[in-house]
Amino acid sequence: MKRSEIDSAIQEMLDFLAGCRFFLPPWAKLLPKQWTRIGLEADEIRRHRLGWDVTDFGSGNFAKIGLTLFTLRNGLPALSGSAPGAKDYCEKVMLARENQETPYHYHYTKMEDLINRGGGRLVIRLYNSTEDEKLDEQRDVGVQVDGFTKTMPAGSELILEPGESVTLVPNLYHSFWAMPGGGHVLVGEVSRVNDDTRDNRFLEALPRYPAIEEDAPAHFVLCHEYPPAR
Repeated sequence: MKRSEIDSAIQEMLDFLAGCRFFLPPWAKLLPKQWTRIGLEADEIRRHRLGWDVTDFGSGNFAKIGLTLFTLRNGLPALSGSAPGAKDYCEKVMLARENQETPYHYHYTKMEDLINRGGGRLVIRLYNSTEDEKLDEQRDVGVQVDGFTKTMPAGSELILEPGESVTLVPNLYHSFWAMPGGGHVLVGEVSRVNDDTRDNRFLEALPRYPAIEEDAPAHFVLCHEYPPAR
């Protein structure tokens, strides 16, 4: 992805969040030069990869396959539940754009709630996984939608209106996007600790972070780009 495209996606999400009256912590808008002056006091942000994440999943077509998100809080898998004060939860906000798909994936251990926090309608297509980690096109899918059990045929599209949420258990394939014609969607995620290095299973092998073409000076710092503390 081009750096200008990444910065544009972040600014688009900031503008959308402002319209939804959802506010991020002040450090979300710090410039790269400002991060070079920040010391050990921000090591939790660096270590847990909090902050901005923009990816096209290696597609080369961000408008069609991609996601913009901000991780507000997260723990470390190695410490979760074992160290005093260690966070065993994660929270993210994401911008799901019309016709921009997050590709099929599931998590080996993470359970998560996806919440339509505002905007249009969120579409989520669901499949169970097979023992060889493929789509199970036969078995019905069972999920909890705001505490109500719902059973659907494999490959069904669950539509969440603003305010609605769904619980996704481990090994449940999901892909999501904003329904065309209704506008972008502010998606909240509340989950167990997030581990992008080991817990993601994509149906097709995809890079988690994009290669970046530096076509313009960066205005934002991505979660894997923080300079070390001085």
